[in-house]
Amino acid sequence: MVLCRCVLLLAATAGFAQTPKRLTLKEAEALAIRNHPQVSAAQLNARAANEATAVVHAALLPTLFGSVSAVAAAENSRIAAGGLNNPIIFNRFATGFTINQLISDFGRTARLTDSSRLRARSLEETAESVRADVLLQVDRAYFTALRAHAVLRVAEETVGNRRLIAERVAALTESKLRSGLDLSFANVSLSEAKLLLLGAKNEIRGSFAELAVVIGSRDVRNYELADEPLPDPLAGEPELFVSEALRARPELASLRAESESALKFAEAEKSLRLPAFGAIASAGAIPGHDERLRGRYAAVGVNLNIPVFNGHLNAARRSEADLRAQAARQRVRDAENRVARDVQVAWLDANTAFERLAVTGELLEQAVLALDLAQSRYDLGLSSMVELSQAQLSKTGAEIASSSARYEYQIRRAMLKYAIGALK
Repeated sequence: MVLCRCVLLLAATAGFAQTPKRLTLKEAEALAIRNHPQVSAAQLNARAANEATAVVHAALLPTLFGSVSAVAAAENSRIAAGGLNNPIIFNRFATGFTINQLISDFGRTARLTDSSRLRARSLEETAESVRADVLLQVDRAYFTALRAHAVLRVAEETVGNRRLIAERVAALTESKLRSGLDLSFANVSLSEAKLLLLGAKNEIRGSFAELAVVIGSRDVRNYELADEPLPDPLAGEPELFVSEALRARPELASLRAESESALKFAEAEKSLRLPAFGAIASAGAIPGHDERLRGRYAAVGVNLNIPVFNGHLNAARRSEADLRAQAARQRVRDAENRVARDVQVAWLDANTAFERLAVTGELLEQAVLALDLAQSRYDLGLSSMVELSQAQLSKTGAEIASSSARYEYQIRRAMLKYAIGALK
């Protein structure tokens, strides 16, 4: 177990040691659509459902099969047990063809075909939903990795700045111009910055591991991610986005098709009480046969099956199908309500994230100004190292908040785009 962990750690380290490969958001999305197993599985299920429709529709088409029979019978033998009749068996060798054709079942098979076709459409929409979900995962992982990069840059800059300050305070302490307490506070600030750097490095490795999963890869690589332009501010109220989501969300389209499929199946089950009318024809030749047989044969017949009583089976099937159709309609209503809620929440989150951009920008400006003033006061001997350390901490937090706000807004916009069904 320990050996396996060591191998994985070495593999991850080797992947990060390689030259970073440049990757854009569009390229990451294309890789995910091409490689993600969930997308492939959903597409294969949709294709299988289309084949199932052909299976159901086959009942409306004629069936033709050929037969070859060879019989050796005892003289004057008949089947005497296992049936009400006693057909005679003749020695023979024969070949021929038989064709069956359903003439009418009063629309039952046609409704079953429609139901299967709608079920296939539902799975196609499900595949689109899976595709959108994977794209959202890609966007979220991509912007999370960019945010981790931004935090890493802040951490590296913070370590460098605090190391310089610690070195300066150490020199002043040696010259008896500053106390040992100031040096201790400076070293504490440096250690905090190093901890921040370690956390940022760990976060960026984790974000690249998540990105690798969503693009369908087992290998964790260090990418050079291209920045994406900020989306425009939101226009309109959430109600406008709700109406678009109710029209465009593939999950809703899938549930609606599933509901229509259940309704068609219920209609087909109601047709069980109606008769089914079919025809069969058979013809062939008998090259070798008993003298009492002719050298060829042909026959055609029709059959009408009228359901009378089967222990209330058909009634139960009709009731079951009707109840399932009603349940499917209720699932559509529930999904529409949840989509409306999700869109409103996503709109509010995106709008708040946009407002945070300006607030965090102002926070960073004030934090930089406060640090400059604290540094000047400390250099003039008017304040302690505690004040300077607090100003450094505030500036670092403001830089992280400002850097994170940009990518948080992009993540929230991607989530809103997904919520309204525009992420395709």
